[in-house]
Amino acid sequence: MKADAIKLDGKKAGSVELDDAIFGLEPRADILHRVVRWQRNNAQQGTHKVKTRSEVSYSTKKIYRQKGTGGARHGARSAPIFRGGGVYKGPVPRSHGHDLPKKVRKLGLMHALSAKATAGELVIIDSIEMKDVKTSALAKQVKELGWKRALVIDGATVDEGFAKAARNIEGLDILPSMGANVYDILKRDTLVITKAGVEALEARLK
Repeated sequence: MKADAIKLDGKKAGSVELDDAIFGLEPRADILHRVVRWQRNNAQQGTHKVKTRSEVSYSTKKIYRQKGTGGARHGARSAPIFRGGGVYKGPVPRSHGHDLPKKVRKLGLMHALSAKATAGELVIIDSIEMKDVKTSALAKQVKELGWKRALVIDGATVDEGFAKAARNIEGLDILPSMGANVYDILKRDTLVITKAGVEALEARLK
C-alpha cells in the first residue's frame, strides 16, 4: 500500500510504499489486548506489602485464660480478628509479569501499526531534522499539523535536535524504532513515523 509523505513544515514529500503484511492487516483486538496486558503487568512494581500475624508488634502472651471467661478462645492479640492484628493472606512483594510468546508480541506490534493505518491516524514524515532547533518553532509546527497527542517514531537513533526541541511539548513523545511498542502506539491519537523509521520497523518485523 502507498502512503503520502510530508515534510515537517506540512509540505508534500512524495509517497512511501508500506508493506501490507505490516501496515495492511485487519486489526485483531484480542491480540492487542494480550500484548498490552503483558506490557502493563511487566511494568507493575508489585511492592505491595502488609504485616502478617507474625510481624505485627504485639506480645505473644495469651490474652486471657482458656476457660471460664464465657468468651471465645484466643491465643494472642495479633490474631486477624482483632483491630490492629495481622492481615490474613494479604499482598506480599511479587512479580505480576507473565510470559508471552515472541511471535504474539511481534504480531501485536504489526496489528497496532495496521490499526493506526486503518483509522487514518498514521502520518509518514520525510525527516524530523530541524534547521532551527527551538521548542517554540516546533510547537508552532505541531499545532499547524494538528498533532495533539502524537508519538513520533524515528530510525535506529532519534534525531538529537528534534528530541531536544520536543522535550517540553505536552502530548508529543518520540521513540527510536526499537522502542516502538503496542501500548504507546495505541495510547496516542496520531502515530508519526519517519521514512527511516518505516524502513527500520519493516526490517525488524519481517
